[in-house]
Amino acid sequence: QVQLVESGGGLVQAGGSLRLSCVVSGRPFSSSACAWFRQAPGKEREFAAALNWNGRTTIYANSMKGRFTISRNNAANTVYLQINSLKPEDTAVYYCAASTNVIATMDPHWYDYWGQGTQVTVSS
Repeated sequence: QVQLVESGGGLVQAGGSLRLSCVVSGRPFSSSACAWFRQAPGKEREFAAALNWNGRTTIYANSMKGRFTISRNNAANTVYLQINSLKPEDTAVYYCAASTNVIATMDPHWYDYWGQGTQVTVSS
């Protein structure tokens, strides 16, 4: 059974930073493209960042370039999302996703497995 478990969310002040982690188990992590999506209250889920199986190709939503950094440690079966200069509008539940494909995309339908999400709340 494939499981994705996110951690690292919390309540932070605007301008602060967070590092989200997602541990993937139950499938060969090193052959999985991974991504982060987020869903703010009352809004649809939106793409944040993705990277391919070896981490050499990354994709970011335009609005998140420069503040978000996605990375992975295949030896630890973990994908990370570093978020700097947090803003109140970053408040959302952040979801980790993994694909059976090695190539990353922005399309949520590309990803076969999803975590339960971790809440990020940014106070002004």
